[in-house]
Amino acid sequence: MPDPIAERLRLLEDREAIRDLIARYGPLADTGNAEAVAALWSEDGVYAVGGMGEARGRPAIAALISGPVHQSLLADGCAHVLTSPAIDLAGDSAVARCHSVVFRHEDGEWAPVRVAANRWELRRGADGWQVVRRDNALLDGSAAARALLS
Repeated sequence: MPDPIAERLRLLEDREAIRDLIARYGPLADTGNAEAVAALWSEDGVYAVGGMGEARGRPAIAALISGPVHQSLLADGCAHVLTSPAIDLAGDSAVARCHSVVFRHEDGEWAPVRVAANRWELRRGADGWQVVRRDNALLDGSAAARALLS
């Protein structure tokens, strides 16, 4: 018979580990740490950024951070801010949904340049929780972006 307290503790620990993983993304992206960002994903993970295509695998995900679009954000000053995710757990798999805002420093002011919906698919492996797939879509009124949050 399963121990209900141990089961509840495991759920809490899983939720905290997932929240921590998602929270690490912004600071890592804002420091340009491409390898550490990519390490949040599984080896064959996918990062689908609406309007920018899909990056498959850690090298491609790292290239998003080391590439010219992200490097121009870093040169101006940027902040990737993610809200606390809503998390649905199912054993060693999870889905998390949240909003994200990318701010850019322009002309002495901070301006939001990307406001998006995010859906994270995660899996627990030998090294803990990792992202299997992240879909990010601009909240521009499209049904696709709203679907990521539902």
